[in-house]
Amino acid sequence: MITRRQFMLGSLAFGGLASSAFGKSQLSKAVASAMPISTGYGNLIKDKNSLLDLPEGFSYRVISQFGDAMSDGLNVPDRADGMGCFGLDEERVALVRNHELHPTHIEKQPQSIQQHSPALAYDSYGEGSGFEGTALPGGTSTLVYNLSTHKVEREFISLSGTVRNCSGGITPWGTWLTCEESVDKPNGVVSKDHGYIFEVPASATSMTQPEPLKAMGRFNHEAASVDPRNGMVYLTEDRGDSVLYRFVPNTPAKLADGGKLQALKVVGKPQFDSRNWNNPSMETGQWFDIEWVDLDDPESPEDDLRLQAYEKGAALFARGEGMHWGDEELYFCCTNGGEKQLGQVMRVVPSLDGKADKLQLFLQSEDKNLYNFGDNLTVCPNGHLLVCEDQYTDIVDNHLRGITPGGEVYNFAKLHAQTELAGACFSPDGRTLFVNVYSPSKTLAITGPWLSS
Repeated sequence: MITRRQFMLGSLAFGGLASSAFGKSQLSKAVASAMPISTGYGNLIKDKNSLLDLPEGFSYRVISQFGDAMSDGLNVPDRADGMGCFGLDEERVALVRNHELHPTHIEKQPQSIQQHSPALAYDSYGEGSGFEGTALPGGTSTLVYNLSTHKVEREFISLSGTVRNCSGGITPWGTWLTCEESVDKPNGVVSKDHGYIFEVPASATSMTQPEPLKAMGRFNHEAASVDPRNGMVYLTEDRGDSVLYRFVPNTPAKLADGGKLQALKVVGKPQFDSRNWNNPSMETGQWFDIEWVDLDDPESPEDDLRLQAYEKGAALFARGEGMHWGDEELYFCCTNGGEKQLGQVMRVVPSLDGKADKLQLFLQSEDKNLYNFGDNLTVCPNGHLLVCEDQYTDIVDNHLRGITPGGEVYNFAKLHAQTELAGACFSPDGRTLFVNVYSPSKTLAITGPWLSS
């Protein structure tokens, strides 16, 4: 957990690095855009394998990829998205990895997944689908990775039968919250309602019993982040007219016991529009007092939960996606927010002393060459944010972007594949960054001088 002091010191961490994280053409564009930039870790070095460019001193290894044989006799599915890292002992970590697979993706999965019919699957294909009885391919896989030997010791499907497991979040009690970005209903292909959060223990050694946490809402879930001080869970929603949710559990660390679902509202500004698309209402660095309104029907059979929230005065956000808890504050991406719709990063500071919680527009992109469509994000050992871009153009141009506490941006990595990077997360010792290449799925372990500054 990064302390507030460490986070603020992070803004000074790279003062001695002389090389720029951007090329000359990008630097000239950056000056023109007036977006603040940082030198970061220096220039990116071209990868001889044409996968991922990194700064000098950093290297990656592919530890798992699509189609690999796993310990449970199945093969690694595609579309690796959100991911969490958990310490198991001094040498081993568990990586719980989402697979954002819709029922229509089954034919492109390994044959072992096409024939997978476990009793523990949450949902299976219906009659007439051509895959009757087969588990829906969405879910999670777990890797047990040895940080000393750099080997995967065990790999298996840990949740099965869900739809479009996009992102999620780790909990302080050692579980991964995997989120369905779907509101599918029984339709002859799927047999149950979808749009829920499921909890996967990091300590699991085989497939887990799926239990939808219905009190946490049925909507196009994206990410989850837990305040370790009180167990409240913050939730994003991937919609252009999304809201930010907060789940107040009846019993901290026992989400299945139910609780209250709420939505963020700006004090004195009902139905506040943070998206800044047409009539900008937020300036970078500006703070607002916020409160939370209760939602009455979290299971939302008509997929209108955000509309319920808006009617009660909740604020609008532009495609809420990746989210991460720092020290006493929360950061989340709004993928296409801002006047140029290139992306925003929001900061929420919850209060424990009875004062109002706070909302800030931490970053708003004005230049696609510097920051474009931020999705998953995490906090680095030096207190910087690291954001996975998720934009698709004819030219491959997705990056991992660093952001200093002062809001300066820099390149940390460039991907040479027509897909996105996702699921960035650090080992507990801060020495290894794990990240997914979405499709064809690969999981990378990146090491280097993370702690040198």
